[in-house]
Amino acid sequence: MTERSGDLTRRALLAAVGGGAVAGGFLGPVRGYLSAFAPLSGGAWDAAADDPPVRVAGDHGEATLRYDDAGVPRIEADGEAALSFAAGYAQGADRLFQMDLQRRQLRGQLSAVVGEATLDSDRFHVGMDFAAAADATWDRVRDTDAGPLVEAYCDGVNRARDDLPTPVEFELLDYDPAPWTPADVMLAEKLIAWGLTGSFRTLRTETLRAELGDDAAATLLPDRLDHDAAILGHEGATADWPVPSGGAVRPPEAGTDESSRAAVGTDPELDRWLSGVEPPAWAGSNSWAVSGEHTASGDPIVANDPHLTLMAPPVWYEQVLRHPEYEVRGVTFPGVPFVVIGENDRGAWGFTNAGCDVIDCYEYEKRADGTEYRYGDRWRSFDVETRTIEVADAPDEEVTVKKSAHGAVLDAGAGGDEFRTELGVAWTGLSATRTTNAILDLNRSRGVEDVDEALRRFDEPTQCFVYAGRDGSVRYRVTGKVPIRRTDGEMVPGTRVFDGSAREGEWAGYTPYGESSWDGFIPYEEMPHVDDPPYVGTANQRVVDDVDYPYYLAEDYSEPFRGIRLWERLDALVDRGEVTAADLRDLQRDVHDGRLDRFRPVLADARSELSGAARDDLDAVLEWDGEAVGSERAPLLFVHFLDAYEGRFVADALGDLDGRRDPADYAPTQWVLATLGDEWFDGGRAVAAADAFEKARERIDAEGWELYRDYNRTRIDHPFDQSFLNYPRYPTDGSAATLFNFRVEAGAGSSWRQVCPQNDTPSRCILPGGNDGNPYAESYDDQLAAWANGEFKPMDRAMRGDLAVRFVGGEEE
Repeated sequence: MTERSGDLTRRALLAAVGGGAVAGGFLGPVRGYLSAFAPLSGGAWDAAADDPPVRVAGDHGEATLRYDDAGVPRIEADGEAALSFAAGYAQGADRLFQMDLQRRQLRGQLSAVVGEATLDSDRFHVGMDFAAAADATWDRVRDTDAGPLVEAYCDGVNRARDDLPTPVEFELLDYDPAPWTPADVMLAEKLIAWGLTGSFRTLRTETLRAELGDDAAATLLPDRLDHDAAILGHEGATADWPVPSGGAVRPPEAGTDESSRAAVGTDPELDRWLSGVEPPAWAGSNSWAVSGEHTASGDPIVANDPHLTLMAPPVWYEQVLRHPEYEVRGVTFPGVPFVVIGENDRGAWGFTNAGCDVIDCYEYEKRADGTEYRYGDRWRSFDVETRTIEVADAPDEEVTVKKSAHGAVLDAGAGGDEFRTELGVAWTGLSATRTTNAILDLNRSRGVEDVDEALRRFDEPTQCFVYAGRDGSVRYRVTGKVPIRRTDGEMVPGTRVFDGSAREGEWAGYTPYGESSWDGFIPYEEMPHVDDPPYVGTANQRVVDDVDYPYYLAEDYSEPFRGIRLWERLDALVDRGEVTAADLRDLQRDVHDGRLDRFRPVLADARSELSGAARDDLDAVLEWDGEAVGSERAPLLFVHFLDAYEGRFVADALGDLDGRRDPADYAPTQWVLATLGDEWFDGGRAVAAADAFEKARERIDAEGWELYRDYNRTRIDHPFDQSFLNYPRYPTDGSAATLFNFRVEAGAGSSWRQVCPQNDTPSRCILPGGNDGNPYAESYDDQLAAWANGEFKPMDRAMRGDLAVRFVGGEEE
């Protein structure tokens, strides 16, 4: 028993949370989670979850459920429907509240249980009508071989909902969870896809163009960061990739499109609303694979650590599934039946965000009091429907759901003036997609040919997929559907708001809320990929150098600090030879912060403006080796200098933006910030840098921090934000820019780590917390200390642990 579980009973928990802490402690964290736009947290902590029925009758055949000593369900069945039913039962027992909160978010139903605090989120999600997109997706999946397994999984979730006492969160919020449906499974896919691709960067760029001019916007938000660490084209690793040739026409350079229309800023209220429901810019991941050509064993090794919000319980749920034809272990999102990242008995795989641009915005010429819009040479009526958002302890709210030929039409109800107040939004996830089928096929895959075929159906989100197989194969491929925009028949980049009435930027073959043909999208064979590279590394940096690839992919990749470091380390390991799994686990623990070298000139400028202890501290940072370890003071000074320096830039350079805007939303990346000269700062760059460094020292002194570990500590909390529910605090190394990724201020970082050698050496993994949502269980947070220390636990597929549930009845498959 943990200290927490020994001290508290369920009754004590209810008294503590219900006795006045809810209003102050719950709503704030929930709103924070929504702002982070990641899958929400929760936990089925009722004690009954630790003592489920030994025997459960069902209609899907026999199965067994065991839990290992890390709380990981190990499920075995001869039939896939029985396997899915048992997986649903386990997830329903362990994570039902988390699952329910996620679907409420996507359906726009949070305010019904938490009140007005989540109305902005609900208005957006109802307006985008993710629910209709999920229904369309289920209609497409229903009659495939995944359909019956999804239905069996839902039956399992609902059986757990019926068998087990309702988790305490439902009692505290005074509602009962509705049955879990196949459309809810599809909604989970939409949630993740939006969290990784739903960017409104184009609007910010156009607003900067309108308010500061083309040159300033191009400087602050460039289409391409000037580094040389693309994933494809790296000498010795991925240089031999099949560049498409013929047929495609290179799009015009961003910012030089043929349109003569001037950029128009988006209304501040609409901008604020959309920024508030936008995914965080930091969402990313690392993955790499080294072929047997360079490993000690002669077999490939693959590693992956996705960077998402860190929460209690974790965003991922670990499970082991054994079927006579395949065994698979890894993690899934609660609410999804199949393993998303992991390994089966033939190979292992992982994902990083590819950052492809799969969303566009449109504006329209309107008439008839705005009820009609011009579309080419015809006038069409908007598809309009009024819906009701239920609000706890407040009147219900009526919202208008409006759609055009492109998809959702969003309007924040802003006043207008010279700004754009309404936008049509096309997003690939608003169409029916087949990612559920692709994930199932990866679980079943018997070799690389199956994997290649499975990825054809991976419609969303766009990801960098990395695979290593026991047959020695290695794969890298960008997944998902990426639109080819055409204006007057010519390909154009998606870097501006299109004139929807003039049919600019059309996506051929795309049907929002229906089944797309995907004819106007980059063909599967021409998506960036390489088969059997000697090694490959991805860290959300640019996928290809633009000159090598005929299609437009993206305007907003992650900063390349991790990508540059990853190639440096991989190159060195390969040059040394005989790479081992231990080497790649060590690589996941790399804490070199490449931002130091980028900002050295800025720091050096500041030196002449400082004296005494401040100059001594600055010299210590300049002499620092860039290793973000807890025992050093230099990284403490450096990361707070970066924050203060960005704040100074925003105040000096963006302070003249319309006063209704938050200028910090328009700040450049740190990669760009380091290059900006005197003209962007009042009094020049040296003065600004020195001032920022002094402010960093003042904050550190005020907080009483001495070393990096005093500040860089885990802060992973339950939405109720009660000390006995929140995870313990542990010091850890790393930063936002290191491979060992931890973003203390954002509460984000490596949400799962796995290293999987494709031989008889055991794979290893770790979660930032624990697998069980029950805070009384040992496995509620039992992995967190090891995660903070960069340690791992075994990742095997054996059926270990005491039998917890035997599923009986039904017909054999």
